[in-house]
Amino acid sequence: MSKTAKRPYVVGNWKMHGLLSSLPAILDIDRAAACYIGVDVALALPFTLINPAAITVEHTAIGGQNCHAAHEGAFTGDISGRMLADCGAHFVLLGHSERRLGCGEDSATVRAKMQATLDDGLSAILCVGESTEQRAAGLAETSVQEQLLASLPDGLTSIGSITIAYEPIWAIGTGRIPQPAEIAAMHGALRQTLRDRLGPQAAAIRLLYGGSVNDDNAEALLAIPDVDGLLVGNASLDPRRFRAVVRAAQQASLQAS
Repeated sequence: MSKTAKRPYVVGNWKMHGLLSSLPAILDIDRAAACYIGVDVALALPFTLINPAAITVEHTAIGGQNCHAAHEGAFTGDISGRMLADCGAHFVLLGHSERRLGCGEDSATVRAKMQATLDDGLSAILCVGESTEQRAAGLAETSVQEQLLASLPDGLTSIGSITIAYEPIWAIGTGRIPQPAEIAAMHGALRQTLRDRLGPQAAAIRLLYGGSVNDDNAEALLAIPDVDGLLVGNASLDPRRFRAVVRAAQQASLQAS
């Protein structure tokens, strides 16, 4: 299978990092986005940085890392998609394994959050991934496909507002990544699952790879079939390293066109 000509999408997930003093680093990343105009660049930031970043950048989409399934209500400490949009966010990162495992979010919860996010006019990046045990048992593709189906809202129509990010749990922050053939197989399985669920329009949904992505492996990862972009963790905190990832995505886009 050859690479498609989809516009690459590079998303930095800052997790629980960043203070107002981080705004110069965000501006550096925005300058990189301005230079590499063939790439869609985004940052999923902690809530405290969303509005300051949104009013600072010009070429980078700013998003949140989580939201509540309700638009408003008696949910102390939570943030709704409507609130994120009001702060200047364009998207929400949902279903990350650190939320599923650390905060007890199951796929039904993620599905409800997905629906609320789309209803509030935001885009959603849905994360899915398998554990070490599931991969060792030969259940990686099956478990991730099931997770994807269970996390997608019913009656989905906002195809252009959805991105899927495959992040094997065992690869996040460990420096380990699957073999290229394993990533290609998983992305192919996810693409087929989306086709079965949504029909031909599923071809437009971008599939990202995440899990120990950095400036050293970005080029190789982007060369894998059905990898339409990258979800970057620690390396996105360093503007120099993140810029190199975006540059690799620009080169991949030029080669595919």
